[in-house]
Amino acid sequence: MCGIAGILDGEASARPLIAAMTHRGPDGVRVEEAPGRSLAHARLSIIDLEGGWQPLHAAGGTVIGNGEIYNYLELAQDFGLTDALSTGSDFEPLLHLYAQEGPAAFHRLRGMYAFCLAGADGRTWLVRDPFGIKPLYVMELETGLAFASEVGAFLAAGLAPRAMRADAARELLAFNYTLGEETIFPGVRRLAPGAIVEVVEGRLVPHEVRPALPLARTRPFASDEAALVARLDAVLEDSVRMHQRADVPYGLFLSGGIDSAAIATLMARLNSRPVTAFTCGFDAPGARDERAQAERVARALNLDWRETTFGEDDFWSLLPQVAAALDDPTADYATLPTFKLAQAAQGTLTVVLTGEGGDELFGGYGRYRRALRPAWLGGRPAEPRDADPAALARWRAQAKAPEGLTRLQQAQYADIATWLPNDLLTKLDRCLMAHGLEGRTPFLDVAVADFAFGLPDRFKVRGRYGKWLVRKWLEGVCPAAAPWARKQGFTVPVAAWIAPRAEAIAKRIGDVAAVRAVMGADEAKAVFQGEDGARRWPLLFLAVWSRIHIDGATPQAALESVAGTN
Repeated sequence: MCGIAGILDGEASARPLIAAMTHRGPDGVRVEEAPGRSLAHARLSIIDLEGGWQPLHAAGGTVIGNGEIYNYLELAQDFGLTDALSTGSDFEPLLHLYAQEGPAAFHRLRGMYAFCLAGADGRTWLVRDPFGIKPLYVMELETGLAFASEVGAFLAAGLAPRAMRADAARELLAFNYTLGEETIFPGVRRLAPGAIVEVVEGRLVPHEVRPALPLARTRPFASDEAALVARLDAVLEDSVRMHQRADVPYGLFLSGGIDSAAIATLMARLNSRPVTAFTCGFDAPGARDERAQAERVARALNLDWRETTFGEDDFWSLLPQVAAALDDPTADYATLPTFKLAQAAQGTLTVVLTGEGGDELFGGYGRYRRALRPAWLGGRPAEPRDADPAALARWRAQAKAPEGLTRLQQAQYADIATWLPNDLLTKLDRCLMAHGLEGRTPFLDVAVADFAFGLPDRFKVRGRYGKWLVRKWLEGVCPAAAPWARKQGFTVPVAAWIAPRAEAIAKRIGDVAAVRAVMGADEAKAVFQGEDGARRWPLLFLAVWSRIHIDGATPQAALESVAGTN
């Protein structure tokens, strides 16, 4: 995982862009200037530590990439490229494939990636993986086009104004993330997940979007549960094996849930030495966490288990750091323990496997089960609640599924199109990259998605259980995971930690320009004086975030201006 930046069809340099992202590539920076093009790469060395520096050059042209192409060994072997390779980099086979096939080569990739490929044929491409695991942002300038792995690079380079779209801020308060290709910053766009875009004379020319999900299926699924359990085992093991490809130490983040337990089970199977696992728990009265369950799984699998805790002091000390790292904002409170886990793992691991995507692909969320019930049994659509009509209309437009999907698949599709890339994966990328770590998500693999999404609904949701097939499999391979136990839940007690400083925040919150842009000062003050604790965290986050990224305050000064001092 790295940081990439560039200026295409222009005369400016990418150096100011990459200088703002050295945390993504602590092992070093390379910048290459050519007529009409400047490419920059900040490297976190994962594969081919000595020879994998970028930009890479081969018969197909030049490439800089962020992420990993997991099937690079298979591609090199299947297409007879081995003798032509001059490095062991996972990105070099792509260049040779491009020389043979052109942009059709992009469809052969299995991994998480965002890259710029300047072809020897004179065509230049920006490409992002189908799930949007790796970020890529673009700006069309007066002369040329700029791209970068983080929005903050554009701010630091003076290319993007420190301004905020108010409708995007309202989306942040409603959904905890912002929608679509437009970011919260005017003029800065996300490249859509799966997008394959050509850059022609400094402008984006979309070609196609590579889908993450198998929306057209021609082969029937077996109905035999035992056969499907065996197939699931093979598919997940293959994905975890691929995701472990690294020349540096790797481990995982282990919660008490079944997704991370599934990853841990397969890592323990595939490694001869104990796998290092980090778990975060909460030190707060009445807080719900799953440390005890995570420890049971760790002991059963003989993991090298490391426990870290998160308390009220961590909340106030890490909040401004998290807000600073999340230049593309998400108000998901799970960013807090994720940041703390990354902090704990730094220096021990370089690659971390996580369980993101298991719920979306295998039907784990309670909202999916509610969506399948009739209205008279409490059924309701699996869509955000309490959003204003305009924001909800935008969400529905982005979440609209193609024809022919079941109601469950429609709900899965909506999450994969909206909050997965713009919340969960943004959280993972920024919180880990802030500490020079690479996060990998074995569930979010095109081969896993091909198997999982098309499963008949009864193998995803049955009775009060989601992820039915995953539970059946885990029951056999890791009973310590207690796959049929009622989920205790994962809740960060942010409301309890905010409460003692609510009055101090109420006095200051109306002074924040970003807050006044989305609601009146008196309304904002009332949020922290009233009883509705659920609204406090996203509004506090927006206030601190905006003071950093819009007003230019340091993280600590931003927090103090909003919440005072202890």
